[in-house]
Amino acid sequence: MGEVDFIFAIVILIMSVVIHEVSHGYMAYYFGDVTAKMAGRLTLNPFKHLDMVGSVIVPTIAYLSTGFIFGWAKPVPYNPYNLRNAKVGEPMVAFAGPLSNFTVALIFGSLMRFGAIPIELLQPAGLIVLINIVLGTFNLIPIPPLDGSKILFGILPYRLKYIQHFLEKNWFWLIFIFVFFVWKMLLPIIYFLFSLFTGMGL
Repeated sequence: MGEVDFIFAIVILIMSVVIHEVSHGYMAYYFGDVTAKMAGRLTLNPFKHLDMVGSVIVPTIAYLSTGFIFGWAKPVPYNPYNLRNAKVGEPMVAFAGPLSNFTVALIFGSLMRFGAIPIELLQPAGLIVLINIVLGTFNLIPIPPLDGSKILFGILPYRLKYIQHFLEKNWFWLIFIFVFFVWKMLLPIIYFLFSLFTGMGL
């Protein structure tokens, strides 16, 4: 990936994590919480969401160390106590983020699959698909503070709450181990989804 391509990838990542966070906010709003709206975070303006570490530094390190680019934006605030039916609302708020990324990947992937994108734009479109698949997949990992943990905690039976306590206590080391030693095991899933959405291989 050249310098220009890398900068373009960062721009795609930033917009993708913005969509991700805004989706959390809108889902919370749907369930009755106006915290994100009152904070002015229900907007696609990236300057409202940028996190220098998660949106620039980590993506750069991730690409240089793993070959893939991922990151995050500032979390959209929400108050779970304001949600109607919090038992359903909290996992749905968490799931909205990864779902938005898979939706973006599916839209652009379908345009590629059915020839609706000019050939000269296939590479940028493919990068949009790939980055959003990576974001969606990565955020479904059930380790705090990733969305997958909130989904897991929302459906975890009370008798298994010790799993939640373990994950919350050891999340930093678990994330470290996952990123540097386990992440590449998910590459076949990412390649499969890319091929499924676009009809093309990586």
